[in-house]
Amino acid sequence: MMMKMFRRMLKGTVLGATAVVVASCGFQDEQVALKLAHTLDQQHSVHRAMVYMDKRLRDLSDNSMRIDIYSGGQLGSERELIELLQIGSLAMTKVSASPMEGFVPEMKVFNLPYVFRDSDHFWKVLQSPIGKDLLLACERAKLRGLGYLDAGSRSFYMNDVPVHTPADLTGQKIRVQNSQTAIKMVNTLGGAATPVSWGELYTALQQGVVSGAENNPPSFYLSKHYEVSRYYTLDEHTYVPDLLLISTEVWSKLSAQQQGWLSQAVDEAVTYQRALWQTSTEESLAAVKAAGVEVIYPDKQPFIDAVKPLHDSYQGTSVGELLDKIKAIN
Repeated sequence: MMMKMFRRMLKGTVLGATAVVVASCGFQDEQVALKLAHTLDQQHSVHRAMVYMDKRLRDLSDNSMRIDIYSGGQLGSERELIELLQIGSLAMTKVSASPMEGFVPEMKVFNLPYVFRDSDHFWKVLQSPIGKDLLLACERAKLRGLGYLDAGSRSFYMNDVPVHTPADLTGQKIRVQNSQTAIKMVNTLGGAATPVSWGELYTALQQGVVSGAENNPPSFYLSKHYEVSRYYTLDEHTYVPDLLLISTEVWSKLSAQQQGWLSQAVDEAVTYQRALWQTSTEESLAAVKAAGVEVIYPDKQPFIDAVKPLHDSYQGTSVGELLDKIKAIN
């Protein structure tokens, strides 16, 4: 209870300060301080890339702009941070593409399993007009997508049941993000999809509220979920990127030059983070193996076959058209 009260006080103080900066300086004469909040650990490659982005923005703008970063969910959940951007009380955030499907339905493709053949195909799509259009589509929700950050591929981890085939998921409560498509994916594979917030997941696993979850190796390791979940199946069912978002209200108050500086800093941070991610993935897998987790490398074909009806269900829709375009990219 005391921690919740502290967080509310901190949140009120920080956001109040943000509003004063936006209103008083007009982003012209004083140093622009963009408040950025996210839910990740400070050791995460995304946070480290944000620190790098701040450094590059200071350099590019001759120290007339900076980014103040609040990590670890200090200012709320991903959903709460999105809402703060929409009303202009927070400048920037990082969110998974999963909850964004509630604002941009086409982003359901990221939660559909086995859409991308591999990591190279995934990044070709993100860097194509398809990826760029999805970023700009966020403006419907008063958000502007600035870039994609690598979150690798998501795989299942379980407390007590090793997963070798979809049949092993039958009846198992699997934590998913608050995404209807992610829920359909797990249910199609035979599991019982159970939305749980990221901050509450360790306890949910520990207490048996859910028997497993799905995420990438760095998140599995840095969250310490491997202390509870002893089986990790690298089925790599989805590639769900992180999105770096800015409030359209805040973006519109930046001059064209300031927008250019920020965009360049973002692009450089994206490249920096992708390199960090690869290293982090390798180190995380080695660390969980050393901690006694059994890492399973399954035959993916039974999983691909099991979710074909889910893909077919989108035929004739805008998401289905997008799927066809994605599959056509070589």
